[in-house]
Amino acid sequence: MAIKIHSGESDKSNNLSPALIADLVSELGGTLVECATAYDGNRETPEKILQIMKDHGYADIAPVEILDMGGEIEIPVAKHQVIAYDIVGKHIDDYDSMFVLSHFKGHPMGGFGGALKNVSIGLASSNGKRWIHSGGRATDRWVEAPQLEFIEAMAEADEAVITHMGGRMQYLNVMNRISVDCDCFATPSEPDMHDIGVLSSLDPVALDQACVDLIHAADDGASVTERIASRHGEHILEHAEALGIGSRAYRLTVLD
Repeated sequence: MAIKIHSGESDKSNNLSPALIADLVSELGGTLVECATAYDGNRETPEKILQIMKDHGYADIAPVEILDMGGEIEIPVAKHQVIAYDIVGKHIDDYDSMFVLSHFKGHPMGGFGGALKNVSIGLASSNGKRWIHSGGRATDRWVEAPQLEFIEAMAEADEAVITHMGGRMQYLNVMNRISVDCDCFATPSEPDMHDIGVLSSLDPVALDQACVDLIHAADDGASVTERIASRHGEHILEHAEALGIGSRAYRLTVLD
Protein backbone atom coordinates (compact mmCIF):
# COMPACT_ATOMS: atom_id res chain seq x y z
CA MET A 1 0.00 0.00 0.00
CA ALA A 2 1.13 3.53 -0.82
CA ILE A 3 0.53 6.18 1.87
CA LYS A 4 0.54 9.63 0.26
CA ILE A 5 1.68 12.43 2.53
CA HIS A 6 3.07 15.96 2.12
CA SER A 7 6.68 16.18 3.28
CA GLY A 8 6.65 19.91 4.07
CA GLU A 9 9.08 22.43 2.61
CA SER A 10 11.02 23.27 5.78
CA ASP A 11 11.14 22.60 9.50
CA LYS A 12 8.80 25.60 9.93
CA SER A 13 6.11 24.16 7.66
CA ASN A 14 2.90 22.79 9.21
CA ASN A 15 3.11 19.32 7.65
CA LEU A 16 1.99 16.35 9.72
CA SER A 17 4.43 15.37 12.43
CA PRO A 18 5.88 11.86 12.03
CA ALA A 19 5.22 11.30 15.74
CA LEU A 20 1.52 12.07 15.22
CA ILE A 21 1.04 9.62 12.36
CA ALA A 22 3.55 6.91 13.30
CA ASP A 23 1.06 4.49 14.91
CA LEU A 24 -1.38 4.78 12.00
CA VAL A 25 1.36 4.31 9.42
CA SER A 26 2.65 1.27 11.32
CA GLU A 27 -0.83 -0.26 11.46
CA LEU A 28 -1.32 0.28 7.72
CA GLY A 29 2.06 -1.24 6.98
CA GLY A 30 2.56 0.80 3.81
CA THR A 31 5.21 2.89 2.12
CA LEU A 32 5.19 6.69 2.42
CA VAL A 33 5.20 8.25 -1.05
CA GLU A 34 5.79 11.72 -2.47
CA CYS A 35 6.70 13.46 -5.75
CA ALA A 36 9.03 16.32 -6.63
CA THR A 37 7.78 19.89 -6.93
CA ALA A 38 7.75 22.22 -9.94
CA TYR A 39 9.45 25.25 -8.41
CA ASP A 40 12.80 26.14 -6.89
CA GLY A 41 13.23 25.04 -3.31
CA ASN A 42 14.11 22.11 -1.10
CA ARG A 43 11.96 19.57 -3.01
CA GLU A 44 12.41 20.39 -6.71
CA THR A 45 13.99 17.03 -7.65
CA PRO A 46 13.25 13.46 -6.53
CA GLU A 47 16.66 13.34 -4.87
CA LYS A 48 16.01 16.52 -2.90
CA ILE A 49 12.56 15.50 -1.72
CA LEU A 50 13.87 12.10 -0.64
CA GLN A 51 16.39 13.92 1.54
CA ILE A 52 13.64 16.14 2.97
CA MET A 53 11.59 13.03 3.82
CA LYS A 54 14.60 11.75 5.73
CA ASP A 55 15.38 15.10 7.35
CA HIS A 56 11.77 15.52 8.53
CA GLY A 57 11.73 12.08 10.15
CA TYR A 58 9.38 10.21 7.84
CA ALA A 59 11.97 7.59 6.91
CA ASP A 60 12.22 6.76 10.61
CA ILE A 61 8.60 5.52 10.74
CA ALA A 62 8.20 3.70 7.38
CA PRO A 63 9.84 2.95 4.05
CA VAL A 64 9.82 5.94 1.68
CA GLU A 65 9.56 6.06 -2.12
CA ILE A 66 9.58 9.09 -4.41
CA LEU A 67 7.17 8.10 -7.17
CA ASP A 68 8.83 10.10 -9.95
CA MET A 69 12.34 8.89 -9.13
CA GLY A 70 13.35 7.59 -12.54
CA GLY A 71 10.43 8.75 -14.62
CA GLU A 72 6.76 9.45 -15.13
CA ILE A 73 3.73 8.11 -16.98
CA GLU A 74 0.67 9.66 -18.59
CA ILE A 75 -2.76 8.47 -17.44
CA PRO A 76 -5.98 9.49 -19.22
CA VAL A 77 -8.77 11.71 -17.94
CA ALA A 78 -12.03 10.08 -19.01
CA LYS A 79 -14.31 13.14 -18.92
CA HIS A 80 -11.83 15.90 -19.55
CA GLN A 81 -12.64 19.52 -20.28
CA VAL A 82 -9.23 21.00 -19.50
CA ILE A 83 -6.57 18.25 -19.53
CA ALA A 84 -6.84 15.05 -21.55
CA TYR A 85 -4.33 13.24 -19.35
CA ASP A 86 -2.43 13.55 -16.08
CA ILE A 87 1.33 13.03 -15.62
CA VAL A 88 2.31 11.14 -12.47
CA GLY A 89 5.37 9.42 -11.05
CA LYS A 90 5.81 6.05 -12.76
CA HIS A 91 6.21 4.19 -9.47
CA ILE A 92 2.51 4.66 -8.76
CA ASP A 93 2.25 1.31 -10.53
CA ASP A 94 4.26 -0.32 -7.75
CA TYR A 95 1.11 -0.21 -5.61
CA ASP A 96 -2.35 -1.75 -5.85
CA SER A 97 -3.96 0.57 -3.27
CA MET A 98 -3.41 3.97 -1.70
CA PHE A 99 -4.15 5.64 1.63
CA VAL A 100 -4.21 9.43 1.19
CA LEU A 101 -3.10 11.03 4.46
CA SER A 102 -3.58 14.79 4.17
CA HIS A 103 -3.05 17.83 6.33
CA PHE A 104 -6.05 20.08 5.71
CA LYS A 105 -5.15 23.78 5.44
CA GLY A 106 -5.57 26.86 3.30
CA HIS A 107 -3.68 27.29 0.05
CA PRO A 108 -2.51 30.43 -1.81
CA MET A 109 -3.53 29.10 -5.23
CA GLY A 110 -6.19 26.44 -4.71
CA GLY A 111 -7.92 28.07 -1.73
CA PHE A 112 -7.54 24.95 0.39
CA GLY A 113 -5.53 21.78 0.37
CA GLY A 114 -7.08 18.49 1.42
CA ALA A 115 -7.52 15.04 -0.07
CA LEU A 116 -8.26 16.22 -3.62
CA LYS A 117 -5.17 18.41 -3.82
CA ASN A 118 -2.96 15.76 -2.20
CA VAL A 119 -3.98 13.37 -4.98
CA SER A 120 -3.97 15.75 -7.96
CA ILE A 121 -0.98 18.04 -7.41
CA GLY A 122 0.62 15.75 -4.86
CA LEU A 123 0.94 12.69 -7.11
CA ALA A 124 1.88 14.65 -10.24
CA SER A 125 5.51 14.66 -11.31
CA SER A 126 7.25 18.02 -11.78
CA ASN A 127 6.07 18.06 -15.39
CA GLY A 128 2.63 17.00 -14.24
CA LYS A 129 2.40 19.84 -11.76
CA ARG A 130 3.26 22.35 -14.50
CA TRP A 131 0.71 20.65 -16.76
CA ILE A 132 -2.09 21.03 -14.19
CA HIS A 133 -1.22 24.59 -13.21
CA SER A 134 -1.09 25.61 -16.87
CA GLY A 135 -4.41 23.98 -17.70
CA GLY A 136 -2.71 21.65 -20.18
CA ARG A 137 -0.60 24.32 -21.89
CA ALA A 138 2.94 23.42 -20.87
CA THR A 139 5.15 20.93 -19.05
CA ASP A 140 8.56 22.54 -19.59
CA ARG A 141 7.85 25.96 -18.08
CA TRP A 142 5.61 27.59 -15.50
CA VAL A 143 2.38 28.93 -17.04
CA GLU A 144 -0.60 29.95 -14.92
CA ALA A 145 -4.01 29.10 -16.39
CA PRO A 146 -7.11 31.14 -15.57
CA GLN A 147 -8.10 30.26 -12.01
CA LEU A 148 -11.19 28.18 -12.77
CA GLU A 149 -9.30 26.19 -15.43
CA PHE A 150 -6.58 25.41 -12.91
CA ILE A 151 -9.15 24.29 -10.35
CA GLU A 152 -10.87 22.09 -12.94
CA ALA A 153 -7.55 20.64 -14.07
CA MET A 154 -6.88 19.56 -10.48
CA ALA A 155 -10.24 17.79 -10.30
CA GLU A 156 -9.58 16.08 -13.63
CA ALA A 157 -6.19 14.90 -12.40
CA ASP A 158 -8.01 13.41 -9.40
CA GLU A 159 -10.34 11.53 -11.76
CA ALA A 160 -7.37 10.16 -13.68
CA VAL A 161 -5.59 8.87 -10.56
CA ILE A 162 -8.69 7.38 -8.94
CA THR A 163 -9.58 5.57 -12.17
CA HIS A 164 -5.99 4.38 -12.62
CA MET A 165 -6.01 2.95 -9.09
CA GLY A 166 -9.32 1.22 -9.73
CA GLY A 167 -10.89 3.18 -6.88
CA ARG A 168 -8.77 1.31 -4.31
CA MET A 169 -8.19 4.45 -2.26
CA GLN A 170 -9.08 5.68 1.22
CA TYR A 171 -8.72 9.21 2.57
CA LEU A 172 -8.00 10.82 5.93
CA ASN A 173 -7.71 14.57 6.61
CA VAL A 174 -6.05 15.92 9.73
CA MET A 175 -7.38 19.36 10.69
CA ASN A 176 -4.64 20.68 12.96
CA ARG A 177 -2.39 23.73 12.64
CA ILE A 178 -4.71 25.11 9.97
CA SER A 179 -2.83 28.00 8.37
CA VAL A 180 -4.04 29.95 5.34
CA ASP A 181 -0.82 28.78 3.69
CA CYS A 182 0.21 25.41 2.29
CA ASP A 183 2.87 23.16 3.77
CA CYS A 184 4.86 23.97 0.62
CA PHE A 185 5.64 27.35 2.26
CA ALA A 186 8.99 27.43 4.05
CA THR A 187 7.66 30.16 6.38
CA PRO A 188 3.83 29.87 6.40
CA SER A 189 1.51 32.19 8.24
CA GLU A 190 0.94 31.10 11.81
CA PRO A 191 -2.45 29.34 12.27
CA ASP A 192 -5.06 31.66 13.76
CA MET A 193 -7.80 29.10 14.39
CA HIS A 194 -8.21 26.10 16.66
CA ASP A 195 -7.48 22.47 15.80
CA ILE A 196 -10.66 20.64 14.76
CA GLY A 197 -9.84 16.95 14.55
CA VAL A 198 -9.51 14.05 12.13
CA LEU A 199 -11.98 13.09 9.39
CA SER A 200 -11.94 10.04 7.11
CA SER A 201 -13.98 8.71 4.19
CA LEU A 202 -13.88 6.55 1.09
CA ASP A 203 -15.20 9.61 -0.79
CA PRO A 204 -12.64 12.44 -1.19
CA VAL A 205 -15.25 14.95 -2.34
CA ALA A 206 -17.48 14.39 0.69
CA LEU A 207 -14.42 14.46 2.95
CA ASP A 208 -13.08 17.78 1.66
CA GLN A 209 -16.59 19.27 1.64
CA ALA A 210 -17.06 18.34 5.28
CA CYS A 211 -13.73 19.93 6.19
CA VAL A 212 -14.59 23.11 4.30
CA ASP A 213 -17.95 23.28 6.05
CA LEU A 214 -16.28 22.91 9.45
CA ILE A 215 -13.98 25.82 8.59
CA HIS A 216 -16.97 27.97 7.59
CA ALA A 217 -18.79 27.08 10.82
CA ALA A 218 -15.84 27.81 13.10
CA ASP A 219 -15.94 31.03 15.12
CA ASP A 220 -12.26 31.60 14.34
CA GLY A 221 -12.23 30.35 10.73
CA ALA A 222 -12.60 33.74 9.00
CA SER A 223 -9.12 33.95 7.47
CA VAL A 224 -9.20 30.44 5.97
CA THR A 225 -12.81 30.95 4.82
CA GLU A 226 -11.73 34.12 3.03
CA ARG A 227 -8.77 32.32 1.44
CA ILE A 228 -11.05 29.56 0.11
CA ALA A 229 -13.60 32.05 -1.26
CA SER A 230 -11.03 34.37 -2.84
CA ARG A 231 -9.53 31.49 -4.88
CA HIS A 232 -12.89 29.89 -5.83
CA GLY A 233 -11.60 26.89 -3.90
CA GLU A 234 -14.93 25.09 -3.62
CA HIS A 235 -15.15 24.82 -7.40
CA ILE A 236 -12.93 21.74 -7.21
CA LEU A 237 -15.71 20.06 -5.23
CA GLU A 238 -18.29 21.05 -7.84
CA HIS A 239 -16.18 19.84 -10.77
CA ALA A 240 -15.10 16.64 -9.03
CA GLU A 241 -18.71 15.78 -8.28
CA ALA A 242 -19.63 16.41 -11.93
CA LEU A 243 -16.82 14.06 -12.98
CA GLY A 244 -18.28 11.31 -10.81
CA ILE A 245 -15.42 11.19 -8.30
CA GLY A 246 -17.75 11.53 -5.34
CA SER A 247 -20.59 13.48 -3.78
CA ARG A 248 -20.71 16.79 -1.92
CA ALA A 249 -23.51 15.34 0.22
CA TYR A 250 -22.38 13.58 3.36
CA ARG A 251 -23.38 12.43 6.83
CA LEU A 252 -20.96 13.42 9.57
CA THR A 253 -20.61 10.73 12.23
CA VAL A 254 -18.76 11.85 15.37
CA LEU A 255 -16.74 9.20 17.20
CA ASP A 256 -15.67 9.77 20.81
